[in-house]
Amino acid sequence: MLLNASDLPGPGVDGGPHWDLDECSFNATVAWLWLSALQPAYLALVSVVGVVGNGLVLCVFLLQRKPCTVADIYLGNLAAADLVMVSCLPFWAVTIARRYLWLFGQVMCKLVNAAISMNYLCSVMFLVLVSVDRYLALVKPMSPNRLRRAAWAKRICLAVWLQGLLLSVPVLLFRSVQFVEDAGVEACVLNYPHPAWSVQRNLTVNVLGFALPVLVVSYCSWHIVGALREGRAWRLPGARAETRSTHLVLGVLAVFLLCWTPHQVVCFLDTLDYFQVTPGCLWGEVLDVSRQLSTYLAYSNSSLNPFLFVIMGKHFRRRAREVFGFTKNRPSWRDVNSLTVSWTAGKRINETRCI
Repeated sequence: MLLNASDLPGPGVDGGPHWDLDECSFNATVAWLWLSALQPAYLALVSVVGVVGNGLVLCVFLLQRKPCTVADIYLGNLAAADLVMVSCLPFWAVTIARRYLWLFGQVMCKLVNAAISMNYLCSVMFLVLVSVDRYLALVKPMSPNRLRRAAWAKRICLAVWLQGLLLSVPVLLFRSVQFVEDAGVEACVLNYPHPAWSVQRNLTVNVLGFALPVLVVSYCSWHIVGALREGRAWRLPGARAETRSTHLVLGVLAVFLLCWTPHQVVCFLDTLDYFQVTPGCLWGEVLDVSRQLSTYLAYSNSSLNPFLFVIMGKHFRRRAREVFGFTKNRPSWRDVNSLTVSWTAGKRINETRCI
């Protein structure tokens, strides 16, 4: 698909299908016109909401007074990955509005799409890591483990970023600005040297970027929910804070699966289409339209996560109020009572001295 930096372009750069419509019994022109009209505004909305939301989340994690926990480190890196991705979407919003004319040069064509590609691969790994951290905190709390140390968490995050960059090397190599004769524009396209590269990419995304992580996350979540139901987690020191963090993590995982599962299914069907397992032209048109829709649903995940932090993260909300000064110079009722008692006692002492 054209917007997804990890795949071959599905639609043509003119916004319509790249096959010969005369050979098909189904005309998808209306669907492509509808998508092309909505794409710029939708991408702009996702970008603005995502930049503001993820920027605020990063500010809270970076500026809070208390040291970050391991879960904070993983969630902070997740917000950073989402922030990078949504910051790249305006380039494509402008490009689609200009009928896929790329105005930003060869270097930006490669960097923008490599960053979009890295977002998913890094995000899913950070979710796996935070799930494992919650599993160790609530299910195996008495087992010493280096993974629950902040220093090790930072090293692991660095390794995840390097892995995401390595897996995005094909995008850096094969993305380029080329003149597309049918559309008459200089477009940023992804041209693999052989169609098998696209299949390899789909398999990487399906297996390494979804199937294996989902197995790990499902295993951890099953045991975490069991520990919460049985009440074992509440008997641990600091159990209340750990449980609140776990609820937030489970919510982030659920929304991630909701947003990205359709895209994974479409990638798998695209692989079947390459091997001609699926029926001809009608299926190809439906698949290309589905690829676009599932991509936009997946992108929206990066702008939804900050809302989950605010809605489900009670501990996060308290830290946000502290960071942004909402509770500064606002004494609590205990402080007011303490000041009242001190003033009353001082007044009595002065009266005694006068007597």
